[in-house]
Amino acid sequence: MQFESFGWRLAATLIFVCAALTDLADGYFARRLGHQTGFGKFMDPLADKILISTAFLSFIGLGYARDWMVVIIVVREFLVTGLRSMAAYKGAVIVPSMLAKWKTAVQMTVISVIMAYGAMEPLLIQSNSALLQIPEWTLPLFHWNYNLFDVIIFIPTVLSVWTGTDYLLKSGGLLKGMLR
Repeated sequence: MQFESFGWRLAATLIFVCAALTDLADGYFARRLGHQTGFGKFMDPLADKILISTAFLSFIGLGYARDWMVVIIVVREFLVTGLRSMAAYKGAVIVPSMLAKWKTAVQMTVISVIMAYGAMEPLLIQSNSALLQIPEWTLPLFHWNYNLFDVIIFIPTVLSVWTGTDYLLKSGGLLKGMLR
């Protein structure tokens, strides 16, 4: 079975986008209807971290992302998960800040854009495909992706450092108490 085709890549992109949108809707309706739980406040961000980290790590293997940016993003994700676990152990819940929610939205948007390009890439490479006729002279225009990917992945990288630092500063007392 060939998983490098346009169809499989498009399916993966659509599944990711559906997961991101249902996560957004779930959080919105839980807050709006007052159905938030401690379990949901802990598990929803953890599920986001697994989804986001997996996508960014796969981008390294595909050559779409620089490893140092992905390492920063993934380390921050699991550092915050560790802080949340320690807080839960102490009976507290660390709720994501509004900036952290924006960071997650930006990450999911960036991942969706890169996955959409990845879905189209087989068609772009085979410029004489029956599905998409791309004139030869336009092919260099489609090679902007890697520099653009550096720029758009840099945005969630900066947000990851910013929100990670914010969590560490706000959880300083918790960390001191756990280390004693």
